[in-house]
Amino acid sequence: MTKTVDLISPIDGSVYLTRDVLTQDAAFTAATRARAAQAAWAARPVSERIALVRKAADIIGTQQDRMTQEIAHQMGRPIRYGGEFGGFNERLSYMVDVAEEGLQETTIEDSDTFRRVIKRVPWGTVMVIAPWNYPYMTAINTVAPALIAGNTVILKHAGQTLAVGDHLAEAFHAAGVPEDVFQNLVLDHETTSVLLSQKAVDFVNFTGSVGGGKAIERAAAGTFMPVSTELGGKDPGYVRADADVDAAVDTLLDGAMFNAGQCCCGIERIYVHESLFDQFVEKAVAWVNAQKLGNPLDPDTTMGPMANVRFANEVRAQISEAVADGAKAHIATMPADDGGAYLTPQILTDVTHKMRVMRDESFGPVVGIMPVKDDAEAIALMNDSQFGLTASIWSKDTAKAEEIADQIETGTVFLNRCDYLDPALCWTGCKDTGRGQGLSKLAYQALTRPKSYHLKKA
Repeated sequence: MTKTVDLISPIDGSVYLTRDVLTQDAAFTAATRARAAQAAWAARPVSERIALVRKAADIIGTQQDRMTQEIAHQMGRPIRYGGEFGGFNERLSYMVDVAEEGLQETTIEDSDTFRRVIKRVPWGTVMVIAPWNYPYMTAINTVAPALIAGNTVILKHAGQTLAVGDHLAEAFHAAGVPEDVFQNLVLDHETTSVLLSQKAVDFVNFTGSVGGGKAIERAAAGTFMPVSTELGGKDPGYVRADADVDAAVDTLLDGAMFNAGQCCCGIERIYVHESLFDQFVEKAVAWVNAQKLGNPLDPDTTMGPMANVRFANEVRAQISEAVADGAKAHIATMPADDGGAYLTPQILTDVTHKMRVMRDESFGPVVGIMPVKDDAEAIALMNDSQFGLTASIWSKDTAKAEEIADQIETGTVFLNRCDYLDPALCWTGCKDTGRGQGLSKLAYQALTRPKSYHLKKA
């Protein structure tokens, strides 16, 4: 009997689509086809591979309404925000622009006697396990440079956003990328683990939970396969005494609440200098109260449901525990809050690091705000976390901010902004956020291996 998976829309709890799950035999056959197609794909000029990837993006660019509608139905983001093509295209375009430089060989010597060169060669088949929260942008981070570098790609998209995998495959194939070079597969966890443990692919990129990342590493253990992970986060913001409070409130609260708080680098805890604390909280509460929670298909909605009821229930549990332990909740329950996927965004004060809401990943529309007396206390609190993806500092003193940034254990530090991936900068993390190097020229180093040529001329 064929195994299937149902995608439940958070809009109303209905089944949005159903897909057949590949059997292990079919999955291994797909991986074998990918391996067989890789040499011919890598033999094409890099300019040709770039042109095909660019054409795929152009095709998706003509289908932005489809992107917007399908995202809303699958994971609840309001249609007013128009999908993800802007960020998708920005990232893909930058990786196209730096491809030849990122893949350029390093010549050590080319004399009458020796030619000594280091080339970058593809790993082979890259598996991309993509998340649902930014389903196009997170996938393209690896798909585009992997294909451009000469790898074949197997995409396993999240069960919550299966239609995104379909859309990407349709666009890449329509652009002329061979079907065996880019494959979108619907796999269960067991089959994925078996593919990795038997080294049916050569590189795996995973974006998701810490638990998922551990499962990926266990499956790949002993294969010597490179494993790139971006896992949980508890990203902090720090508002110094010299900060522009209005700008800090507007940006940090957007960073905490946009996409119903379901952002990899969303703000989950805020530390404010004690001289600005009351003012900041007052403005933050007003900012959240101005949001409209509701059906994402309504153009007036600014915050849709969380992607799944179980995600919303985890956030509710963290809020309830914090309030029981003395935290103050500032936002009254909104009319659209149904106790299910639709969740009132919340601001908490009187919080401590003993509370899960300040320690565990929430990945939802809640943020705790604490006063601090100085930079040293803020640094200590920002570093008091098992995660390290991004941190945001708010100050008019750039030199001092960079000095603070040097002391924060994280992958990216922002000044006077947050929740943004600059494709020219390496996207990476530390601690339980995982390890890897996405975007920037460094992505090409991750998605290829060095091969040395030591040639003595006759």
